[in-house]
Amino acid sequence: MAVIYPFRALRPPVEKVEQVASVPYDVVNTQEARSLAGENPLSFLHVTRPEIDLPEGTDIYSDAVYEKAGENFQKLTRECPLERETEPSLYLYRLKMNDHVQTGVAACCSVDEYDGDLIRKHERTRPDKEDDRTRHMITLRAQTGIVFLTYRADRRIDALVEAETKNAPLYDFTAPDGVRHTVWRAPAPEQIARAFREVPLLYIADGHHRAASASRARAALRERNAQHTGEEEYNRFICVVFPDDQVQILPYNRVVKDLNGRAPEDFLAAVGARFEVTEGANPQGPGKSGHWHMYLGGRWHGLTLKEGAPVNRGDDGDDDPTRTLDVSLLQDNLLDPVLGIKDQRTDKRIDFVGGIRGARELEKIVDEGRASVAFAIHATSVADLLRVSDAGAVMPPKSTWFEPKLRDGLLIHEI
Repeated sequence: MAVIYPFRALRPPVEKVEQVASVPYDVVNTQEARSLAGENPLSFLHVTRPEIDLPEGTDIYSDAVYEKAGENFQKLTRECPLERETEPSLYLYRLKMNDHVQTGVAACCSVDEYDGDLIRKHERTRPDKEDDRTRHMITLRAQTGIVFLTYRADRRIDALVEAETKNAPLYDFTAPDGVRHTVWRAPAPEQIARAFREVPLLYIADGHHRAASASRARAALRERNAQHTGEEEYNRFICVVFPDDQVQILPYNRVVKDLNGRAPEDFLAAVGARFEVTEGANPQGPGKSGHWHMYLGGRWHGLTLKEGAPVNRGDDGDDDPTRTLDVSLLQDNLLDPVLGIKDQRTDKRIDFVGGIRGARELEKIVDEGRASVAFAIHATSVADLLRVSDAGAVMPPKSTWFEPKLRDGLLIHEI
């Protein structure tokens, strides 16, 4: 049973929402955040990436950064000013990017359900990133980053959401990247919350570190609270829950800096020992699973595994649902045996390029000499994500790139 909770959002006034709303903190580095915030004192990046207001070279995990986050959050709350809802609410959040539209329910979910795996995961988290967002939450006593969840679509929920979106929206604006963001406040949230109780499981699509940090922040705040009841807001985390048939995953492509000591022709021969290689592949990337496109020496090559290529199995002999993913097959049959990349998490020779940047970005990286070879991969499917999560397995790093992305600063959950 999936339990969602209304919450009293802290949010910007309608007339200033476009100035406040910002890209998620983890899709930009410090330099990019500083450029995006520019001369805009209301940008929420001053809260989520506060190092942009400190001297260049400041350690992003230093005490000064978290102190600045707290100062900037209080200043924005006071001077914008941010508005606090008088009653707990649910919200509907629609994203429109080109022809793609998805509408989810913005709510709070239970940390207990996250800890108990009723909210399922498919990704390992890094301790340093958990440490960062945990400290950020505790300093602000607020969750500023939204966890993106999905569930197996339910027609009854679809109908309830569609009915609510016939009303006038609370926010409706198009961000600089062309994505349209529309938010409604649900006047009667109880019916939607009841419908979700028929949903057996929720799944994290994007935001594993935010969810893990909410769990750690809850543990720390509970330890400090001698009167803990379980009903405190820190027992919940903010999310938007989208039906799986509306979620869009783009490819997460790879570039590798060198050819592992091989000349291009020797590298191509080594690849040809394992893959059928064709010339003139579509620069837009493979159109279906089981195909890869490789950019080498100014040319695109199509790759398909040769007959009888091995598909690894789990350590216990049972089929591992991650081994048949395109990202895994590329790793097991090319990146490791040919290029010598054993661990994509730690090897500095490999880098990852989100599909939103397109195949032309791969060409540019190779043509400029920043990498020797690039691989365009077919996007992991939502069905694969659910299958891996249900098996309790972990996807390889950088298996999914979700677009469009939610904006930070629209809805804030105080804890």
